[in-house]
Amino acid sequence: MGVRDIIEGKRQWRALQARVKALPPDYRIVYQEMQRYYFKVGPVDLVDGTLLSGIVDFFEEGVAAGKGVLEVVGDDVAAFSDGLIEGTRTYADVYQESLKSAE
Repeated sequence: MGVRDIIEGKRQWRALQARVKALPPDYRIVYQEMQRYYFKVGPVDLVDGTLLSGIVDFFEEGVAAGKGVLEVVGDDVAAFSDGLIEGTRTYADVYQESLKSAE
């Protein structure tokens, strides 16, 4: 990863965060909690993927439709979050694999 890649990555990250700040407070809170969760146990390819920007796109569509965030994701935000990464390799999986190989 070169310096240009790092700079471009930061530019994209800042643009994404600006979009998040433009969301209504309820959407912003849910997004930030989902982001925190994904950074903790989320998919290994989170940084390279489009998961977070896809969530913002989805939320922006919900706002444009005049829906509240829970109308868009449902009452169980944790289940919604888990559903988005179902079947992908997570940091929790990597940790479990490392424990098995250490035995």
